[in-house]
Amino acid sequence: MKVIKIGAIWCSGCMIMKPLWEEIEKENPWLETEYYDYDENEEMMKKYEINDRLPVFIFLDKDGNEILRLMGEKSKEEILKTIEENKEK
Repeated sequence: MKVIKIGAIWCSGCMIMKPLWEEIEKENPWLETEYYDYDENEEMMKKYEINDRLPVFIFLDKDGNEILRLMGEKSKEEILKTIEENKEK
């Protein structure tokens, strides 16, 4: 499983989520993640059809296809549940 994380320096929710994701990644070293800044990665924003509602977390399966996406601030428990439910995909 891979998670594409999209945020921006001006996004307060993104700043709140950043340390939470650091914890999740440390606890789940097998989880592959990539971060893209909204203002610096226009190509990725077009590819994933991202508007200015941030943060966005896009969960991809083993083949790189989107399984689901979460938008906005989420609890650590909700993210871990989503990861657990989809990690074999």
